[in-house]
Amino acid sequence: MTSLSAVPRANERRRIPSPAVQSGVRSHVLRTELLTSRAAVDAIAVQWEGLEAQSDGAVLFQGCGWARAVFDFEAARGNTDFAPVIAALLDGQRLVAILPMERIRTRARTMLVPLGHAFSQYSDALLAPGTDGSEAIALLLKAAIAAVPCDAVSFLKVRSDSVLARSMPANHIITGTEQGAPYVALDAFPDFEAYFATIKPKTRKNMRNARNRLERDGAVTHHVASTTAEQLGVITRTLTGRAERLRDQGLTSRAFRDTAFTDFCTSLAGRADTPLLAMSLHHKDMAIAEQWGFIHNQRYYAFVASRDFSNSDESPGKMHLGEVIRTCAEHGLHGADLMVPAMPYKLTWATEVVTVSDFALPVTLRGRIVLGLWDQIARPWLKAMVLNMPSGLRTTLMKLAGRSL
Repeated sequence: MTSLSAVPRANERRRIPSPAVQSGVRSHVLRTELLTSRAAVDAIAVQWEGLEAQSDGAVLFQGCGWARAVFDFEAARGNTDFAPVIAALLDGQRLVAILPMERIRTRARTMLVPLGHAFSQYSDALLAPGTDGSEAIALLLKAAIAAVPCDAVSFLKVRSDSVLARSMPANHIITGTEQGAPYVALDAFPDFEAYFATIKPKTRKNMRNARNRLERDGAVTHHVASTTAEQLGVITRTLTGRAERLRDQGLTSRAFRDTAFTDFCTSLAGRADTPLLAMSLHHKDMAIAEQWGFIHNQRYYAFVASRDFSNSDESPGKMHLGEVIRTCAEHGLHGADLMVPAMPYKLTWATEVVTVSDFALPVTLRGRIVLGLWDQIARPWLKAMVLNMPSGLRTTLMKLAGRSL
């Protein structure tokens, strides 16, 4: 096992020379640096943010703002086990790639995972245009693993259109089951009305009739949180509602299993480096559906949503998502990323669905064995078995097992 002392602390930006690469646009020797502190992140922040601006992908969770939020939260809760390993690749003084990770330990293995893995979605790396992705990822992984020995590297929820999907080493494996991430490409339309016209006429009619039925009993309005306090209200209510729904269904999730998830989410309200969009659909001044997420690179990321299931017949979640997308269009955003899973109410509005897979890279024999037995065989089988159970039985078994959200 590797101790925390393996992560460079005194010299928080460790430089590791890499072989020179012949290229018509590169004249320097590529080198890697490992960033392990908030101060080191701040020192490279301008270049990091510049690299983000050059990417048109879903890279919120690889952004400098997300990294700062994770560092600040872990420091605030005094997490001495937090072991960040942010690998940066530079061509001379120019940052050309960055892979934000951290080390975690379980009883079975030590792993490198994306930074803020317990709370984030979408694993990926940032890459400057014209940079060889396969070479960059290989160099970044080699540097991180050399500095922080591990049994395996795990990347959950890798989009098929991402740098990682195109650039993983040849010996990587796919774990878990394939999923889909619905996306609304608003920049493909001149305005919201043009986009809305592409929704099936029957669907538009059904939603219009549902809204009319609600409005006979009281006004239906849409609210966008304008203050930090209002954002906190939406965040708290959606987390509570989502946790209750999972509990009622006998389900759990990686984020909700972490008792710090709520505290992390509330710590994000009001942060300038992780701008939020928090929205509520009200009926008679009571919220019947709410959702909040992030804005990054003109893309909205739907993070947590909840709805009043006593109004299920009127599909408030589907109705509200239409208002969410309208709000995104009014803000001039290029698209709305509805993220996994591909629920029916999301598919109603999506213009496309991007395939999402879990990737892993074995490093040691132990890592290869655990990945094969647990990640590729046992865990998918157990998950499928639980999901195929009646919800009542699932709930009972969860309680007997002592599982909590």
